[in-house]
Amino acid sequence: MAYYSVLAVTPTTDSWIPDYIGPANALVAKHGGQYLARTNQHQRLEGEGADAALRIVIQWPSKEACLAFMADPEYVPHLKARTAGSISEHFLIEGKDDLA
Repeated sequence: MAYYSVLAVTPTTDSWIPDYIGPANALVAKHGGQYLARTNQHQRLEGEGADAALRIVIQWPSKEACLAFMADPEYVPHLKARTAGSISEHFLIEGKDDLA
């Protein structure tokens, strides 16, 4: 069953970004993930609160694939840099309809 990472990221500094993009791309692919969206082009249709600078959606083949990516020793330093240099929220969503 597919899982989706849905992230809202607002950089507080740009210093981590050049060293993050290439390794993150490779590691997402290594763990079977696929970027569906990485954009600053988004619009709030409901709710209130601060808008994130970037919205990211990654499709994973399984929950385990996402968790393996997050724990990958090659990714951990980049994750630390991203979370130190941004305001980030990351949700992992199971690709199913519990209300059907």
